Amino acid sequence: MKKYHEQIEYLVGQEPNLVELLQAAEIRELLREAVNAGAAWILLTLDDGSVVCSEEGRSIPPEFREIRAPLSLEGENIGTIIVRGDSGCSALGGISAMLRSAIMIVMHNNLKRMLTAEMHTSLVTRTYDELLSKNLDLSASEARYRELAQSLELKVKERTEQLGIANARLLQQEKMVSIGQLAAGVAHEINNPIGFIKSNLATLKKYSGRLLEMLAWYEERTADSPLLAAGAAAKKTELKLELVKSDIWDLLAQSLAGAERVKKIVADLKGVSHIDESVDREFDLAQEVERIMTVIQPQIPDDAVIVQEIEPTPKIPGSGALFCQALANLIQNACLARPAGLKLTIAARCANGLVRFSVADNGPGVPPELRNRIFDPFFTTRKVGEGTGMGLAVVYDIINKSGGNIFVADTLGGGAMFVIEYPVAAVEGV
Repeated sequence: MKKYHEQIEYLVGQEPNLVELLQAAEIRELLREAVNAGAAWILLTLDDGSVVCSEEGRSIPPEFREIRAPLSLEGENIGTIIVRGDSGCSALGGISAMLRSAIMIVMHNNLKRMLTAEMHTSLVTRTYDELLSKNLDLSASEARYRELAQSLELKVKERTEQLGIANARLLQQEKMVSIGQLAAGVAHEINNPIGFIKSNLATLKKYSGRLLEMLAWYEERTADSPLLAAGAAAKKTELKLELVKSDIWDLLAQSLAGAERVKKIVADLKGVSHIDESVDREFDLAQEVERIMTVIQPQIPDDAVIVQEIEPTPKIPGSGALFCQALANLIQNACLARPAGLKLTIAARCANGLVRFSVADNGPGVPPELRNRIFDPFFTTRKVGEGTGMGLAVVYDIINKSGGNIFVADTLGGGAMFVIEYPVAAVEGV
């Protein structure tokens, strides 16, 4: 196949002259604006003195100032701009400089356009064989690019999913930090008053015992005096002291139990956020379930039945706070699946070399064709605006990064059961 090689030659003396590069109509407006700016008379000449264009704004004053600005191309002078004006016009130099720059820009742009036109004319004259050869090369390149584009599309999709999961994890971590800060503040604000409430109630209980003991002592001493005994009995009836004596211990017991429950709620909130842990190493399933159930209780429907079948298991490596977040997501998912009449079964046991943890509900379940997609980022079966599709994706990421595996199965009575498995060897560090 015959090949042609193009060569562009630049010969000294063959450059276009000023007339070829500039037409009077092109620069007439520039000259007019310069006259309006303060110049009295402008003349554009070739290097040989012939006039290309001129513009006169007003008569030249007797005392005038003339400025000559050369025009050059490729290092050679090809013309001159002559600007005349009042000798007292301080802007005359700036006008001539601006005008020269503008005309030079027009010249160079026109030169580039002329050279481009010449090159284009040369390029379109290439032979058919050369174009056919390039077409074959382009066809081969197109096939390679198409294959690369397909591969790149898959990588972009995979990377987008990874970024989605990473973004969701970052959001969840920020939430956990917020919960930790909230728990620290709540613990600080509640623990102190609840501490002295408990202490005061215990002291009150002791003092109440002493007062009742003293009351009994007075009753014994008034028994010998019928008149005093009758008066004491009437006052005792008026004050309903028998009811007070029978009720006071129940009141104190309930108050102490309530204070103890508040203390436990604060402790569970701190436990869920793990704000006291400097490094997350391992966690106990039963303890984390107890903590999260205390914290998430307000979000569970009032008629829900919670069944816990938690057997002792080895501790799991990883973050207890993140496991609590995953468990909270699973419980919330079950509550949304069955808003009324929910039965939730949480179980944990160790068998066949696995620590098996499950959360089962009696909701509508998950169709088999969707089970491979429910853990995908942004996938949701709910209506638009009712879910982000990131809850189960975050659960999958948390469990996977802690060395576990999660999948969904059917329950015997219908509904869905999310099963999390940890190999015993990984748990025990064997």
